[in-house]
Amino acid sequence: MQVSAKAPIIEMRGIGKAFSAGSIECHVLTDIHLNVRQGEFVSVAGPSGCGKTTLLSLMGLLDRPSGGELHFGGQPVHDLGRAERALLRNRHIGFVFQAFNLIEDLSVAENVALPLSFHGKLSKHERNRRVHDVLASVGMAHRMRHYPSQLSGGQKQRVAVARALVGDPAIVLADEPTGNLDLHNGEIVMALLGRLHAEGRTICMVTHDERFGAMADRTIRLLDGRIVDESTFQQRHSEAESGLDEYRLHESLL
Repeated sequence: MQVSAKAPIIEMRGIGKAFSAGSIECHVLTDIHLNVRQGEFVSVAGPSGCGKTTLLSLMGLLDRPSGGELHFGGQPVHDLGRAERALLRNRHIGFVFQAFNLIEDLSVAENVALPLSFHGKLSKHERNRRVHDVLASVGMAHRMRHYPSQLSGGQKQRVAVARALVGDPAIVLADEPTGNLDLHNGEIVMALLGRLHAEGRTICMVTHDERFGAMADRTIRLLDGRIVDESTFQQRHSEAESGLDEYRLHESLL
């Protein structure tokens, strides 16, 4: 698949996602309309349980929408079979997870090389070159032969970023990439993502941290599974905080 510079990488039109639990249907996302264009840095913000991770899963073809139309690189993908979706995902989408998701029994270099299994026949030399170059770009080439248990949390996440980049994906999806890191390591990882964006990478990131979200070109606000504007988000957030303060006051008086 060739991703056009003119067309959005991801297009969502009326996307919804619902889960069934017995006779009860829970709507996690409703009527989502969203474009992510090549070279953009988009952050997704909202309270816990509002559908942020579900939205990222749909973007990354890890899950299927319950309704609506989803296009990747200008082509419809909502009706693709499992094997077709997996091939498209593994070749064109890089993932960075909060929990790193490194395989403990593999070295750093072996972890980073995993996505290259889906990129056709590469020579051993080309494979090793790509792994070295991408690890060097995140400052981890000197740790190639180490194992995840020998790394700090910040180092693990930098390796995870390298793994996301090694296949030269059209877009990098990051789900709370600083969620398991202290402030210092979180800033290092965000500086790395900022540099990648400056170099032309397309990034969509879920984050609870407003400081890191402010690094993006624009922020998508989610509330109760719907995209809302900034004023609505702030109003509802203030109402929720006010309600929480009243509850705390009530509890303190009991």
